[in-house]
Amino acid sequence: MVRTVLIAAAVAWLGCILVVPLAVVATEALKRGWHAYLAAVMEPDALAAIRLTLLVTAIAVPANVMFGIAAAWAIAKFEFPGKALLTTLIDLPFSVSPVVSGLLYVLLFGLHGWWGPWLISHGIKIIFAVPGIVLATLFVTVPFVARELIPLMEAQGTEEEQAARVLGAGGWQILWRVTLPNAVWGLLYGVVLCTARAMGEFGAVSVVSGHIRGRTTTLPLYVEMLYNEYQASAAFAVASLLAVVAIMTLAAKHVVEWKAGRAS
Repeated sequence: MVRTVLIAAAVAWLGCILVVPLAVVATEALKRGWHAYLAAVMEPDALAAIRLTLLVTAIAVPANVMFGIAAAWAIAKFEFPGKALLTTLIDLPFSVSPVVSGLLYVLLFGLHGWWGPWLISHGIKIIFAVPGIVLATLFVTVPFVARELIPLMEAQGTEEEQAARVLGAGGWQILWRVTLPNAVWGLLYGVVLCTARAMGEFGAVSVVSGHIRGRTTTLPLYVEMLYNEYQASAAFAVASLLAVVAIMTLAAKHVVEWKAGRAS
């Protein structure tokens, strides 16, 4: 009886916070028919938002993958001064509001910021431009790959790496042929989470973007813009794209977890 009640409660709760919102998004997006839906997502501003979102994701995810691998390898496999500080800094985006991080970039690179006048004098624009959006996205997505790899690499120990070193393997050979193959599913899991967060980030990007229609509006910002302009149907249509990304992320997460379970 207790088990049945707990399972029912969990299913009901997931239905309320996950299934019902997705159903509402799908219903409202198609409320006026497929023609209106396609017209909304094929608008030039919507296409520009899609392109910008994909561009920012294509930059932020590979950068954080490289950083995550390097940081996880260093933290899990080596001892060095400042190791605890590095681990703390990796977790910093989890404890800082994205809006605050976006404001920090404005204070650093904005027109009246610390480095703003120098950047403007040299024709470099970061805030209210694509570079600022990339920086904000990089900050909020930093922990995902590293945080998936660090505990996995720590649990694996260093015996295989030491054996490879004894056999004459170099650092890069150890990384690519010993360490990463043992952590491939954790890496993929981190990439999935990082990609989802990069495409759905709102707070930090909202502060640094300037909401310039067709130029600095990502998909989440464009949805907000449409909704504030009382274009609810179009807003839900564009939001459905993000909902599809969320569903695909959940499916990819499930596949990676299943594959990792079979591999172990």
